[in-house]
Amino acid sequence: MKSIQLDQNFLEAWAHLTQLYQDLANPKKALECLQQVLEIDGRFARAYHLRGILLHGMGEHRKAIKDLSTGLSIENDNIESLYLRASCHHAVGEYREAVKDYDAALDLELDSMEKFVLQCLAFYQKEIALYTASKINSEFCWFDIDGDIDPLFKEYWCKRLHPKNVCEKVFRQPPLRESLKKGKLRKQDFSVTKQKTALLQVADSIGSKIQYDCPGFLPNRRQHRMAGLAAIEIAQKVSKAWRSLQTEWKHSNKSTSKHGKKARRRERINFPSHNRGGAGCSTSSSSETSTSYGIAEDRSWGRSVMSWVDVYSLAVKWRQVSEPCDPVVWINKLSEEFNSGFGSHTPLILGQAKVVRYFPNYERTLDVAKTVIMDKSYVYNKADEVIDLSKDGKLEDIIHARSCSDLYRIVGEDFWLATWCNSTAFEGKRLEGTRITLVKIGEQGFDFAIRTPCTPSRWDEFDAEMKAAWEAICNAYCGENYGSTDFNVLGNVRDAILRMTYYWYNFMPLSRGSAVLGFVVMLGLLLAANMEFTGKIPQGLQVDWEAILNSDPNSFVDSVKSWLYPSLKVTTSWKDPDVTSTFATTGSVVAALSSYDD
Repeated sequence: MKSIQLDQNFLEAWAHLTQLYQDLANPKKALECLQQVLEIDGRFARAYHLRGILLHGMGEHRKAIKDLSTGLSIENDNIESLYLRASCHHAVGEYREAVKDYDAALDLELDSMEKFVLQCLAFYQKEIALYTASKINSEFCWFDIDGDIDPLFKEYWCKRLHPKNVCEKVFRQPPLRESLKKGKLRKQDFSVTKQKTALLQVADSIGSKIQYDCPGFLPNRRQHRMAGLAAIEIAQKVSKAWRSLQTEWKHSNKSTSKHGKKARRRERINFPSHNRGGAGCSTSSSSETSTSYGIAEDRSWGRSVMSWVDVYSLAVKWRQVSEPCDPVVWINKLSEEFNSGFGSHTPLILGQAKVVRYFPNYERTLDVAKTVIMDKSYVYNKADEVIDLSKDGKLEDIIHARSCSDLYRIVGEDFWLATWCNSTAFEGKRLEGTRITLVKIGEQGFDFAIRTPCTPSRWDEFDAEMKAAWEAICNAYCGENYGSTDFNVLGNVRDAILRMTYYWYNFMPLSRGSAVLGFVVMLGLLLAANMEFTGKIPQGLQVDWEAILNSDPNSFVDSVKSWLYPSLKVTTSWKDPDVTSTFATTGSVVAALSSYDD
């Protein structure tokens, strides 16, 4: 601002100011700055690129395409603009234009490593665009990135690696002309009906509740709509499953009174995915269980039951299609990486920069780290060897540590420690939560972050916990309380839903997107139990961090219920129209996420 005071026409200063406002999630101010830039120089290509990024971040993909196209008409070899425009075309279902832009990005001669990473991503994104195009006219339940796309491909995509290995080992997607020959996006997918309009209005209202009121979180209309539609679909599907369970509950109660003992507990049978073996599918055998089918048949009762994975998979699919730029996949469906432990990495401090989204959690994370050290008296080094801190008064020093540099000085090298979550399913058991890591960067800087390792053993522990938590929700709702619209009667159901959400946040089983989908599923399950959240997440609060920094599920439940429960209202209005039949094809889902009134 000082430099702009000295020179009103200083374009670089205006551009940096734009980016700072965008980082703080203040789109109004960012757009005002860009307006200033374009009044000074209407052919400043970077301004169009910056506005494209901002619009993309707000879910306004069609508007972003216009700005990016203007920027590219001035500077046609800008890979950042080409890649972003490709992904915007991809998101709104314009696959021909998307593939053209991805190809153009792949053909560019590049001068930096950063740009080369974008070129690698263009390869993966193009394949995902071709995959989506091949599914566009089939039912949305057959859109199954996790079941259909080769694990090696997904691993390289998530890690942004050079695609050379993938090209040689993985089936490629069918070319676009084949998919488009089978039928373009059907007109009825885009046609507006009364039913669709009504459903989208409700979805927008429900979905907007996911918004964090914190620096760094832009409001994104597309993600809000995705969240609303996913929550309603979850409510509708879970409600059907609960109806079946209620029938079984009555049946088992009858047989209890008749024979004096409960009916045998059912065993769940998974059906394999129906879409293996097509172009671009993974080569693993079809006897594997798949999350794509959503609901599995139960032979002993001849009706449908849902697992916790089925419930969350519904939300995952919506998140995958709403922003194809993001590699959102189940980590246990990746290849080698899963065995060694795929870790998400969320920094609070990077170098000397305070990461705008997550730094507000810095003090609490530091306190949790100190609590864990005091509890265990050791941490681990880079090679996973124990560093004993019980001697030389080090624990005393830890108590008085005020910052990353204090902690680092006491420990003396890069280190990590693991938080824990108290188990509900297995008394006295502690699950490994997240890892807090501290790595020195340069003379003054640190990488202070949380990392979530998803190793097979940790996966199995959390899977057992999630099963038990899901069963607890079903038991709390099915039985005496089934169908109740009495808020007081539903107390156990609410608490059980929050408890499962707590374990999901600590589990973090997706390559990204676990945080938002945890909240989306929570909204959907509350709806299924006839409760709608009509308030807002309190300013400055990030619900996933509340779970991550709490070692006990009950204290998480207590902290969230204080603002969540007073904003719940009893409702049954979500029951129709049915999401699955209103937006039946992948094409109609893409159209629904891409069309706004204005």
